[in-house]
Amino acid sequence: MKTLEHPGSKKILEVRPGNNKFIHSLIKYKYFHLMALPCLLYFLVFKYLPMYGVIIAFKDYEPTGGFWGILKSEWVGLQNFKMFFTSIYFGRLMKNTLLISFYRLLFGFPAPILLAILINEIKNVFFKKTVQTITYMPHFLSWVVVSGFLTILLSTTGGPVNALLERAGIEPIVFIADKSFFRSLLVLSDIWKGIGWGTIIYLAALTNVNPELYEASMMDGASKFRQVWHISLPGIKEIIAIMLILAVGRILDENFEQIFNLYSPAVYEVADVFETYVYRQGLVEAKFSYSAAVGLFKSVVSLIMVILSNAAAKKLGSDGIW
Repeated sequence: MKTLEHPGSKKILEVRPGNNKFIHSLIKYKYFHLMALPCLLYFLVFKYLPMYGVIIAFKDYEPTGGFWGILKSEWVGLQNFKMFFTSIYFGRLMKNTLLISFYRLLFGFPAPILLAILINEIKNVFFKKTVQTITYMPHFLSWVVVSGFLTILLSTTGGPVNALLERAGIEPIVFIADKSFFRSLLVLSDIWKGIGWGTIIYLAALTNVNPELYEASMMDGASKFRQVWHISLPGIKEIIAIMLILAVGRILDENFEQIFNLYSPAVYEVADVFETYVYRQGLVEAKFSYSAAVGLFKSVVSLIMVILSNAAAKKLGSDGIW
């Protein structure tokens, strides 16, 4: 048995040898633990405790029974999952979610990397900070505001985009209600809103690249493209791998706010994804057990995607996220 004095007080703590290091670390970094406490409480209250409600996916839950009615509800096993897998919506939701996510990965994921490299090459500090500020400002706009802005911009009655099309002799296009343009509109608006914010972490990673490498490459006659390809990108490959793993993990976790504020029944066929479907089934039609089964299926697939993408990243030489 050993004793440990609490810093700033005369209180003596008796600790066992096996717990000595743990308690000493806990006391030494107590302020850091207090700073992390709100974050831990957030995940505990809003992420872990609600997992208890997942059991309604395997029950015929009646909301009239209240919270404790979950225990009294009848078990139905995998019936809710079978209903979903055999419905006409399963194929449509999978197709829309995977296609929209694939387009976002293909075009949206490299966009902040490219912008970060371009900003990193700017030598004028004032101009560099101005570009950074302008590009990440849209991140602070809600999708309600952005969707309203897009509706006005693409309107067939006075919208500047359709006004230019009319001048070019092209009939006005209802972009937001047109199945041919809606997915492209989602991807482009998502890139515009998030590209500046996404560059922050890559710019931070680029500051850790040794500048002597650039100087040596310039002396060897390397072009800017060669410097980016052989120095900048390899210098931030670990960060790119981690962000890609997280992006793949969110492949079924679409931006509900964006789609919800932009879509309409006219584009359900190409825009309806898991989250919008769960919202309609769970909150609008009050099918709580069924919507919980759909949400649980989506979460399990997302977890599998994270595990597989992390394993693939390790195979390619990255450290991954665990």
